[in-house]
Amino acid sequence: MNRRTEILRRAAELFADKGVANTSIEHIATAVGIKREAIYYYFKSRHDILLEVLLPSSKSLLTGMRNIRRMDMTSPEKLRAAFENHLASFDPTYLEMSIALREDHFFADPSKLGQLQGTWDEYSNHWTELIREGQERGEFKDGLDPKMVAFGILGMCNWLSRWFDPSKGTSIDEIIDTYFTVTSNGLATTSPDIAAE
Repeated sequence: MNRRTEILRRAAELFADKGVANTSIEHIATAVGIKREAIYYYFKSRHDILLEVLLPSSKSLLTGMRNIRRMDMTSPEKLRAAFENHLASFDPTYLEMSIALREDHFFADPSKLGQLQGTWDEYSNHWTELIREGQERGEFKDGLDPKMVAFGILGMCNWLSRWFDPSKGTSIDEIIDTYFTVTSNGLATTSPDIAAE
């Protein structure tokens, strides 16, 4: 592992454990075993480190979703692939995903936050359009707001950042199967007659 990669890895571990706001350049330098000044040879600030920790995994998610949208598959197949694309990113890069989804990121340079926000916005839009496309094809239930459905799914998936630990036994494949089944088939074994109040 080269020094730049080591700095990013140790920083990711600290950001996940302590939070970005509670992690200083001094903390990162100590974790790497170098002087504080040596960090600045590679990065201008803590937020430059944060951006480089978050941006690759965020761009990877977006690239995967763009590819899924272009595939010649049914909407349920695309939905399953989208779950796999999103949830598989927690393993092995669960630290980066946890940081991306748990933190409120305040960058001194708004352009840095803009790079992340633009990526995340396009990514969530692809989820919305996947749902909308499925409704138009008659493969997903009509009458539901596709954006609300997409955000509900992403909220469910992103909550992994609060509880998922790859060392605790629950596999990503099991989570993908469960979340896809719940989303595509629901929980009830029959159609319940429940009137909205």
